[in-house]
Amino acid sequence: MRTILSVSDDLHTEVEEYRELDAERVLVLTRWNSRGKKSGVPVVGAGAEVFMIRDGRVIGITLYNDRERALADLGLTPGADPP
Repeated sequence: MRTILSVSDDLHTEVEEYRELDAERVLVLTRWNSRGKKSGVPVVGAGAEVFMIRDGRVIGITLYNDRERALADLGLTPGADPP
């Protein structure tokens, strides 16, 4: 994340979808956009975040800049319902 922030200006992330995976995990599918600090070229991407929740509190977050990698790690396919 540090690398992305160091070369990006005006980084924005928007939530596209929330998926409850189980009693303690929520998958959040995101879309982000920014522009290169030096080039000014727009940069867009689709990512994901997995929130680990216990007793109503977030106890951890795993960030993915690559949505396909997140889905693969979780054993999901795009558009599929969680197991």
